[in-house]
Amino acid sequence: MTGDQPTVARTAGTALVSGGSRGIGAATVLRLAEDGWDVGFCYRADGESARRVEKAAGELGVRVLAVRADVSDAVEAKEFTARVEGELGPVSAAVSCAGITRDRPLALMDDADWHQVIDTNLDGVFHLCRAAVFSMMKRRTGAVVTLSSVSGVYGNASQVNYAASKAGIIGFTKSLAQEVGRYGIRANAVAPGLIDTDMTAELPERIRGRLLDSVALRRFGTAGEVAELVAFLVSDRASYVTGSVLEVHGGISL
Repeated sequence: MTGDQPTVARTAGTALVSGGSRGIGAATVLRLAEDGWDVGFCYRADGESARRVEKAAGELGVRVLAVRADVSDAVEAKEFTARVEGELGPVSAAVSCAGITRDRPLALMDDADWHQVIDTNLDGVFHLCRAAVFSMMKRRTGAVVTLSSVSGVYGNASQVNYAASKAGIIGFTKSLAQEVGRYGIRANAVAPGLIDTDMTAELPERIRGRLLDSVALRRFGTAGEVAELVAFLVSDRASYVTGSVLEVHGGISL
């Protein structure tokens, strides 16, 4: 580290983040770095964005490792986790942010639309958490945060695949919390609503306007606001919070 880098508290440990190159994942990497976490994150394709996030987080005075890996593949998820632990140390927090959408009505949805979303959004959580949790159990400490969605809580038209994957994440996380609580590990799900990310930026203005009418605060949330909650949940400040689903949606009405 150079002398002009900020000093951070080095008490947090190593965090693992999937989908960390953009959106909520990138904001989470940066927010955890601010709290003094060394962070290993993976990305599937956007290497340029990953390098920018890696550089920005590293400038906060922590160690950061960006790894190209597809968490929908069990082997890649395991290798990603092993590399992070080998280079940064035992993982104390795992955050699953990787996710995609393939929206269309059920009658028009083909098999690829369904399987790609389930494979990335739900299987990816399973692969990442399975790879990370075992070492946490041996050390009897750790925190897991999964990114669900309000679509997984309330459903959403033309998103049966996405809603199913995000609802599955909620059931997965609640069950995991019951399994690993005896080992001192906490697991919680965060369910964002309308957040300004690459996904929502592609929406036509007329649709964005209609969606905003359903939000009490009359604005989209930011990735940083979601990352604040994630940072809280992996910290000791949330030491008695587990098995919960925390919604971040500005008062949305579906």
